[in-house]
Amino acid sequence: MRRSVIALAGAAMSLVVPAAFGGGLTAQTAAVDTRSANVATRDLRAFLANDWHYWMHEYPEGATFVGYPGENARWTDYSSASIEGRNAHLRDALNALKAIPRAALPPSEQLNDDLYAEMLQTAIDGLRFHGDAMPLPSEVPPNLYVPVTQMGGPQQWIPEVIAMMPAARPSDYEDILSRLNGVPVVIDQTIGLMQDGMAHGWTPPRIVMRDVPKQAESQVVSDPLTSPLLAAFKSYPATFTAEAKTDFTRRAEAAYTENVAPAFQKLADFLTTTYIPACRETISISDVPDGADYYTYLVRWQTTTKMTAAEIHQIGLDLVKQTRAQMDALIATTGFRGSFEDFVRFINTDPRFTFASKDDALSHYRATAKRADPELARLFGTLPRLPYGVHAIPDAVAPSAPAAYYEPGAPDAGRPGYLNVNTYDLPSRPSWDMEDLVLHEGVPGHHLQISLAEEMRGVPEFRKQLGYTAFVEGWGLYAETLGPAMGFYTDPYSKFGFLSAVMWRAVRLVVDTGMHSMGWSRDRAIQYFEQMTGQPHLNAVVEIDRYIVWPGQALGYMIGRLEIQKLRQEAERELGDRFDIRAFHDAILDQGALPMDVLETHITQWIAEQKTKASQR
Repeated sequence: MRRSVIALAGAAMSLVVPAAFGGGLTAQTAAVDTRSANVATRDLRAFLANDWHYWMHEYPEGATFVGYPGENARWTDYSSASIEGRNAHLRDALNALKAIPRAALPPSEQLNDDLYAEMLQTAIDGLRFHGDAMPLPSEVPPNLYVPVTQMGGPQQWIPEVIAMMPAARPSDYEDILSRLNGVPVVIDQTIGLMQDGMAHGWTPPRIVMRDVPKQAESQVVSDPLTSPLLAAFKSYPATFTAEAKTDFTRRAEAAYTENVAPAFQKLADFLTTTYIPACRETISISDVPDGADYYTYLVRWQTTTKMTAAEIHQIGLDLVKQTRAQMDALIATTGFRGSFEDFVRFINTDPRFTFASKDDALSHYRATAKRADPELARLFGTLPRLPYGVHAIPDAVAPSAPAAYYEPGAPDAGRPGYLNVNTYDLPSRPSWDMEDLVLHEGVPGHHLQISLAEEMRGVPEFRKQLGYTAFVEGWGLYAETLGPAMGFYTDPYSKFGFLSAVMWRAVRLVVDTGMHSMGWSRDRAIQYFEQMTGQPHLNAVVEIDRYIVWPGQALGYMIGRLEIQKLRQEAERELGDRFDIRAFHDAILDQGALPMDVLETHITQWIAEQKTKASQR
C-alpha cells in the first residue's frame, strides 16, 4: 500500500488510446494539420498547466507532497464557499477542455486529453456522493461527509505534511509556523464537515473509530519540543544565527501551546463526546444514503474496469481455492505434522519468526531492501534516481495501521521515498512475510514504479502523479511474484509468506464485496481472513477495518496484478525467444500509471513494435 496525504478525488476509466493521427494526406493538407496540431497541443498544454496550478493552490498539502513551490504556508480551505468554488471550477474545466479540438492533437496528446477529461468527469460524478473536487486519482476518494476515520484525518495528515516540509531556510520555518498556527481552522472545518455528515446520515461505523480519539490525543504533549510537529525546531541548519534559532523556537512553542495542542484536544473531545456516539452501527457502505450506487462507483474507480461486485467476488473465491491448494502443498514439504491451523499457529508463535526489538525489525527490513537493490538491473532497463529508506510507522497511528506502507518521495523537493514498517506489537509482526512486504512496498514495487513516474520527462505534471489503484497496487502485487528471480523465497517459510500475501489479496476480493454488497458481518470477514491467510489476528482485524472504511480500495490490487500477468503471458507468447523481460517491464512502467484498458492497448502496440523491429533485422 502506498500512502498519500493529497486530498484528491476522481479517477479515469474506460479510456482508449487513439489510433495514429493522419495517414493518406497530401503535403499541403499535412502542413495544415501540422499547424493545427501545434496550436491544439499548445492550447492543451497551457490548459493543463493552468489547471495544475489551480489545484496545487487549492490543495497546498498536495503541493507540498509533490514538491510544488510556493504553497507551503497554507492548508486547504474547507469552507462552504471554497468547496462550492472548486466544484464549479471542476465543471468549467471540463467545458474548457472540450473546447480544444481533440481530433487535431497528435496521439500522445490525445492520451493526455482523454485521461484528463475522464478524470474531470469522474470527479464530477463523485460530487453526488460528497466527494472532494480535485480530479487526480488517489488511493481513496476523499469524502467531505466522512473526513475522519482510523485510516485518515487531520490527526494523521497534519503531522505527515509538517514532516515532509522543507526546513533549510528562514522562509521554510516561517511556512511551518504559519501552518502550525493554522491548525485550529483545519480542526474547526473538519468538525464542521463531520457535523454535515452526521446530519445527512453519513458516518463511519462506530466499531472502527475506537482508537481515533487516542490518535488525536497523541498529538497533545506537555513539552512542545517533544512533539514531532516541532522536530524542525530542535535541529537548525548551521547557517542560522543563535538569535534566529531562539526566536523561531520561542514562536514554535507558542504556536503549539496556544493553537496546536488545544485544537487537537478539541478534536479528541468532539470525537469522544459527540461524533463516535453518533456513528452508525452497521459496517456496509451500502447502508448510507445512495450507498449502493456509491459502492458501484468505487468499484469502477478502484479497478478501472466495468466488472461487477458479484464478478469480483467469484474471482476471489476461485483464487482462494487455488492458493489454498498451493499453501497446503508447501506445508507438506516442510514435514510439519498437523493441520493448516496448527501450522499457522506454529509460524505465528515460534520465537524463530519473531523480531527481538523494534531496532531488530528495522535492521532486518533494511538488510532485505539492500539485498533487493542490486537485483533490479537484471529485470529493468530503466531505474529511478530517487533513493528510498526504511522507517518505523509513527507510534500514534501504528495500532490501526497496516503491516507496512510506502510513502512516496518528491524528486523536485529532494525528498526520498520511504518504506514504513509497523513495529507495534512485534509478536504479531512475523518475519516470514518480510521479504514479500519489502518487494511490494519498496523495490521492485511501489518505490520503483512511483519514482519512475515522478521522473518522467516531457509529460504534463498530472501524468507524474496519477495513482490508479489497479495499476499502482497491481504492480506492487506483480512485483512480489518477481521474488524468485531476485533470489528471495528460498526457504519454505518465506515462500509461505508470499503465498499468504497472495491469499491475502484474493481474500480481499471476497470480503470487500461480501461486506459492502452481500451482507457479510465484520466478524465473518475477520474469521474468513484469519482462516484463509494464516495472518495473525491483529492483522486480520486491522485489515478488515481498513476495508470497511475504504470500500472498494482493496479490489484494485489483485485485479491489477491479474491484468499485468495476462499482458506478460501475451507478450511471451507473441514474441517467443525475442521476449525481453527488461524491455517488457520498462514498457509497463514508461507511461506512468494508466487505467487497465489503456495499459492493455499500450502493451499491445509495444508487442507489435517489437515484432516489426525483429523482422527488420
